[in-house]
Amino acid sequence: MNRVRGRLAPLLGSTLRSAGAGGVVKGIHQVARAGEAQELGRDLGRGFATAGALVQETPKQRGWVRRVGTVALGTGVAGAAAWVATGDYPLRRITMLYTIPVRLARDVTTAVAMVADYKYSLYGLAEGSAEREEAQHEAHMRCANRLQALCFKNGGIYIKLGQHIGQLDYLLPEEYVKTMRASMLDKCPVSTYKQVCDVFLAQLGRLPNEVFEEFDQVPLASASLAQVHTAKTFDGQKIAVKELDFLNEGRNCEKAMENFKKLSPKLASQISVPHIYWEYSTQRILAMEYMDGVGVTDVGAIKALGLQPADVARLVSQTFSEMIFRHGFVHCDPHAANMMVRAKPGTKEPQLVLLDHGLYKSLDPAIQSNYAGLWKALVFADSKKIKEHCIGLGAGDDLYALFAAILTMRPWDKIVDQSIDHLVVPDTPEEREELQGYASQYFWEVSDLLSRLPRVVLLLLKTNDCLRAVDNALGAPVNTYLIVARTSSKAVSEMERKGSFSQVWKFWDKLDLEFRLLTWKATALLFGIKHFMKSLGFS
Repeated sequence: MNRVRGRLAPLLGSTLRSAGAGGVVKGIHQVARAGEAQELGRDLGRGFATAGALVQETPKQRGWVRRVGTVALGTGVAGAAAWVATGDYPLRRITMLYTIPVRLARDVTTAVAMVADYKYSLYGLAEGSAEREEAQHEAHMRCANRLQALCFKNGGIYIKLGQHIGQLDYLLPEEYVKTMRASMLDKCPVSTYKQVCDVFLAQLGRLPNEVFEEFDQVPLASASLAQVHTAKTFDGQKIAVKELDFLNEGRNCEKAMENFKKLSPKLASQISVPHIYWEYSTQRILAMEYMDGVGVTDVGAIKALGLQPADVARLVSQTFSEMIFRHGFVHCDPHAANMMVRAKPGTKEPQLVLLDHGLYKSLDPAIQSNYAGLWKALVFADSKKIKEHCIGLGAGDDLYALFAAILTMRPWDKIVDQSIDHLVVPDTPEEREELQGYASQYFWEVSDLLSRLPRVVLLLLKTNDCLRAVDNALGAPVNTYLIVARTSSKAVSEMERKGSFSQVWKFWDKLDLEFRLLTWKATALLFGIKHFMKSLGFS
């Protein structure tokens, strides 16, 4: 098996450096080449044949093998039984013993079908030809639908994976992104009303229509781990009701709002979270205020409210910059279905409604300090500080540049460029193809990097991808990196400046920041004027 693994590595690496279908599937394509696949099959076959020969050498050995096999099987069964019996939810563990192998079998079946589809569909078609482009598009659609079906069948964390794929429009073929985005955010498979009633009976001892005056049996939305029903209490309040382990979500919701009121008071009035009705809530039922609003990426609906997409983009960036760099308590699932927008009462300013508070992470001081310092360094193209903070977050001194590139989706030469828009990702087909090529070329290095990083940093990367997708959907109308620069710099100053003269030093840091930003903007203005004059024919 080591020999086979050794052969797979260079094959996948070689393929991932070539153009074609893209991503991991593209790497698997190369393994499926007839000659190589046959040779790998022979390697595997020899391995199994050797094992079989050892078992069949003598009757005495066969007896030992049977006894060892019986003991191993008995130990496995006994271990599984003990694992089930000692858990708080034995029925759930019994279900897992069945579902895990079934899910893995579905994974393998889907992967094989996708590889075969690409191999058959693109066979013999010349690179760059119209026929190949059309065949590739159709293969992408079929495979995206297969992946969608896999996520729906396996459920749970697979739907989270599908949601994240829907945010990677700068990295993956648009067929995958659009398919996942259209179905994974709030239109996932739902539990039946009978299952909902079972949860109510187990948790509250009453049926939904006994707890509430009205309860809509058809869910308003369904996501990866729960679904939402609208209801009305007996005192006339319209509320939203979910299912899972929601006591923690309710506490997260309240803590997030408290942080804005305490640490970001100027922004707090533009943030809204649902009020939690604790009297109707249990571990698996969460009753909360019903929130009105339009989708955070629905540009037409936003304009219909008299709001500007640029103001919404700015508010989203400010909100999560404060959460990440200053609060250290972060909503790590900010995809489009978990945010809404409405007009702040009595104004034409946007108010951001944050939903689904189940996935939060508290950042320890070292992570928070390094992450804030890294973004400050990225915005100001400070290569020395970029390296220092990347290493502090676990990237290592050999992969720090790759980590910075993944975080910004920019190559290293752009990251350390001093221009004001050096981190802005151009949205052209050529640039997108180049990014996808980088992702393929450095597949193994990326895998190595991700295995090193702490889980909380991986969640920050996911959060970053979600926010980038929202900003792109709004048309990327503002340079959000200026917001990141101010908030991360303020956070670094707050964390580093301690002692008697801390306020003086913080004031100095603020002046220094504003001077650097002013210089930056002046340079950009001069460049813009020169470019405009050149377009008019002046040298």
